[in-house]
Amino acid sequence: MSVVAQTLKKFINDPADVVKESLIGLGQAHGDLLRVDLENQLVLRKDAPVAGKVALVSGGGSGHEPLHGGFVGLGMLDAACPGEIFTSPVPDQMLEATKAVDGGAGVIHIVKNYTGDVMNFKLAAELAEDEGIKVESVLTNDDVAVEDSLYTAGRRGTGVTVLVEKIAGAKAEAGGSLAEVAAVARKVNERGRSFGVALTSCATPAAGAPTFDIGPDEMEFGVGIHGEPGRRREKIRSAAEIVEEMADAILGDLKPAKGANVLAFVNGLGGTPAIELYVAYAELTKQLERYGVTAARSLVGNYITSLEMAGISITLLELDDELTALWDAPVHTPALRWGT
Repeated sequence: MSVVAQTLKKFINDPADVVKESLIGLGQAHGDLLRVDLENQLVLRKDAPVAGKVALVSGGGSGHEPLHGGFVGLGMLDAACPGEIFTSPVPDQMLEATKAVDGGAGVIHIVKNYTGDVMNFKLAAELAEDEGIKVESVLTNDDVAVEDSLYTAGRRGTGVTVLVEKIAGAKAEAGGSLAEVAAVARKVNERGRSFGVALTSCATPAAGAPTFDIGPDEMEFGVGIHGEPGRRREKIRSAAEIVEEMADAILGDLKPAKGANVLAFVNGLGGTPAIELYVAYAELTKQLERYGVTAARSLVGNYITSLEMAGISITLLELDDELTALWDAPVHTPALRWGT
């Protein structure tokens, strides 16, 4: 049976300008928190560089908003480097971001485990160190769905990236040293696991058509945030069945202690309504109870998306007192804010 590609409608002008025009809008909407450097395609904390504070820089292809530009501000990132849609930013861009936010205490690069991001951030770090800036790189590789994928050697970096940015950002805001901030960022990655499921594809502005074909009664179990294949393509099942298998995959790999507290993060991939995200969260709490684990903290919403893909990801982070306190610390960004 042949599948006819569907042309999807989008609120854009020229597809070639969509990233820059979106950054203009972000800067205009949140000028109290950040500023946009259009020449270098950067999102910068408004008061950066903050003297004596470790700075956090992250980035990656656009299309995952609010990641990363929506997390620039007090208590999270000092800079974000948005590439073109699903395309890594370039080393010169990352270098300019690093220089722009260095307050003398060093800079943390938070890098999702995708080949282009890893390679380009590595080169940027080397260039920054040549200019006398101390850089620590932290890799996120939390996706338990597949060991290798189309774009990675090893596990993909997905939902835990948001949690690393928040918790490490709080540590930096509290005056942590470069080594201390890097250590807590790596601790979050080590204690976090994720898994995603897609019900539909997404369409890049340039293509205007779905990036992959999936039947109306099918789902991609273990999908990546760019639509990369997961563990298998299968018929869609009930939310209870889907979440149970996702939780089994995550908890079976994470192996939290009995009675552990976790941060439970149910994330929408861009096209899933909030009513369905909360259905998924309700099902997740049942599975956590089955494992003897408590959701002491939660986050539900669209935070790391894949354009308009319908689907969800679940991330669980095993908490301790330090991570809980840093999660609760004040944050004020376009997409995440509390305590201020």
